[in-house]
Amino acid sequence: MTEPAGGVSAIGGGDTGSLAAAIGGVDPGSIAGRIVGGVAPVEPLFGLPLADLWFVLLFFILATFLFLDGFDFGVGAVFALRRDEHEREQLLAAIGPVWDGNEVWLVVFGGALFAAFPAVYANLFSRHYLLMFAILGALILRGLAPEMYEQREDPGWRRWWGRAFVVGSVAAPFFLGVFAGNWLVGAATTVTLPGIAVGLALVALTVVDGVAYLRLKVRGGVREDLRRIGRLATLAYLVLVVVALGTVGLAGEDLLATLLTAPVLGLVVVTVLLAGAYWLATERDRYYLAFGAAAGLVYGLVAVVAVAMYPAIDPAVGLEVGDAIVSNRALNLMSIGAAVLLPLVFVYFGVLYSAFAGPVEAGEGY
Repeated sequence: MTEPAGGVSAIGGGDTGSLAAAIGGVDPGSIAGRIVGGVAPVEPLFGLPLADLWFVLLFFILATFLFLDGFDFGVGAVFALRRDEHEREQLLAAIGPVWDGNEVWLVVFGGALFAAFPAVYANLFSRHYLLMFAILGALILRGLAPEMYEQREDPGWRRWWGRAFVVGSVAAPFFLGVFAGNWLVGAATTVTLPGIAVGLALVALTVVDGVAYLRLKVRGGVREDLRRIGRLATLAYLVLVVVALGTVGLAGEDLLATLLTAPVLGLVVVTVLLAGAYWLATERDRYYLAFGAAAGLVYGLVAVVAVAMYPAIDPAVGLEVGDAIVSNRALNLMSIGAAVLLPLVFVYFGVLYSAFAGPVEAGEGY
């Protein structure tokens, strides 16, 4: 027997959930009723602005990578200035236990971008795929070179792999800076003036970061020489970051107006103050203070990029944070996962750095 059309609609259609909730004595309009009816709540967790929070988290992860792996890059740049094999071994030993762990934050950044803003991930990685390959190639070279350097005592062999280590350590932050600059200005091409300026500024900043880290880890004459390198790198960074901001401002009237807003100008002032603190701490051998100031400079640079970009997240196509974010249901689940896992990651890094705290011992190698 064929049931009336109305019966099919009432039983098999969208009213099934309401009927089930009503039978259970639950208000179909309440959250519990919607769960009983098969429709999960789609409101953001605790009413929080999760889209904006994930935007902040994304750039925080990027800054953490640039800070932690940044001093590894900086050590690679300083490596080019040392000729004594014992000193070079000290530099490699300083980063040997931690560099591969620091690199994990780049993977976390890519995963967070893909999970929270998949359209932006697709756009950026397809638009700048050549830069992606360049970054990966530089990171591979940076990671492979120290391993190969230690395999043989032959001077020619070590000279070649030492140069490879320097090239990878300098090229990786440069290409990352080019990527960040292009992302900010919404460039569709690979080579742009803002991208190059940001890339050079980031290279100088990694040297500042690397010097601060090395002065915690090494002893002897190399530690004193690092003071001069740190001062020069700080001056270079301040000049290059001004040039980078100028080129970004020239890329569009909207960007220029954004750079002249109070938040961005405030971050610029903080950057100058942190650079001054780094300089004084370096002069007075306040090693941990200098390292903290270097961290502030890295996070400050990333904050400038994030503030200048917001509320857009893909300026090239005019895509804003609220439009690019995934559904609330997925976002709620990811937020719970991040709230559980990120503290564990920080605990792991705390244990890692505690285990390898202190200066490099005499005779210690990579």
